Amino acid sequence: MSLFNKFGFIKRSHILSQRGQNFLQAPWAGGIVLVVCVIIAMLLANLPATAELYHHLLHMELGLWVDGELFPNKMTLEKFINDGLMVIFFFTVGLEIRREISHGQLSTPKKAILPIFAALGGMLLPALIFISLNHSTEVSNGWGIPTATDIAFAIGIMSLLGNRVPISLKVFLTALAVADDLGAIFVIAMFYGETPNLLLLGIALAIMVGIYFMRKLGEFRMLYYLIPACVVWILFYYSGVHATISGVAMAMLIPTKPRYSLSYYLHKADMLEKGIANAANIENKEEAEETRLYYIRRMRQISNGAEGMSHRMEHLLMPYVNFVIMPIFALANAGVRIDSLAYFNIFEYSEVAGSIGMGIFFGLVLGKPVGIALFSYLAVKLGLADKPTGATWKMLIAVACLGGIGFTMSIFVDNLAFCTDTDIVCAETAACNLVAISKGKIAILIASTTAAILGSLLIIMEAKREKK
Repeated sequence: MSLFNKFGFIKRSHILSQRGQNFLQAPWAGGIVLVVCVIIAMLLANLPATAELYHHLLHMELGLWVDGELFPNKMTLEKFINDGLMVIFFFTVGLEIRREISHGQLSTPKKAILPIFAALGGMLLPALIFISLNHSTEVSNGWGIPTATDIAFAIGIMSLLGNRVPISLKVFLTALAVADDLGAIFVIAMFYGETPNLLLLGIALAIMVGIYFMRKLGEFRMLYYLIPACVVWILFYYSGVHATISGVAMAMLIPTKPRYSLSYYLHKADMLEKGIANAANIENKEEAEETRLYYIRRMRQISNGAEGMSHRMEHLLMPYVNFVIMPIFALANAGVRIDSLAYFNIFEYSEVAGSIGMGIFFGLVLGKPVGIALFSYLAVKLGLADKPTGATWKMLIAVACLGGIGFTMSIFVDNLAFCTDTDIVCAETAACNLVAISKGKIAILIASTTAAILGSLLIIMEAKREKK
């Protein structure tokens, strides 16, 4: 041990471990990991040595064979990521929305009206721009692609900009992104699913009603919510309503109220602390250690019970979502096979095929900030909401540009928009417009990068002007 200390190995290990923890806790870390995964996915999809293996792995069948049929039906690695792992992402989004509605920035009409108005404008105008450029073309169904904001990237960039952005606008953009996610979920559920199987959907809804009453009766054990959640996911998967929506629906049913009140927690914690102190007086060392560990375990159980299950699950899942699920999603979906540089010509237009690139680019880069700023201005001028404290309209417009970072949700909708048969794996059927999907993803990456750079530059310029 002394030899390791002599050479500083333990000290270096501790420093690296601390730096790793600091990185994981940074709000911009998830965005950096996603960017790295996008670059890796693009290389894997286009390098001759890896391209064939990359696409083969994505379309590899997964599941169990039951009576000669795959269960779940037509499940591949890509579909497992988009319809399975992404349920956890949507579940955390649902928990976040629930938290904001319960006691956050969407908890009262006065707090909620401005971000909800802004999110509505930030969805309507991009959709109108896309439709106006692609009306009566084969890509017109992609109007939902530029309506989404990637909350992780937007908040990460704001964090990098530090105190240049007023606190009130950071809160505004966070609440706006949450409201925007809620709108995106509604769009996916209403416009990008197939005709639902009402019987299966009815069974799923009956289970959720049962969970609601179970919560009302005071059930706080996590397992009693997770097992029905898996059943509901399977029913949604086969019903025709997009399976990820089950994640949001179940998140709304998770108890936010803690099992133990604050007074009860403080009383029990005091008793357990005394028990730990008394354990030191036991002469038998083995018995003393067992007693001490017992009280520590009880302390952990009481602490968990004093925190709402919803908040506990969100805190538990968020690192896995940011650093495991989202990177895997990026690796599986950002790997666009580029057959020619024409894919990067996002302003190309055809009377038949329209221009998915222009619709997405102008929808995100122009429609998002204009829609957010315009509807925010209307809400304030009509007396429905107050302008964020200490913020100018120019700074609000600059921050609104960050709303044009679509990435995760936009790519997710892009996968759904151009597949006319959601029961068939997109890459293996002519029913899916693979060229449109690929061009859409390229346009999303270019538009999101442009929005991030434009928003950052405008915020820096406006902050310098305000300082002068």
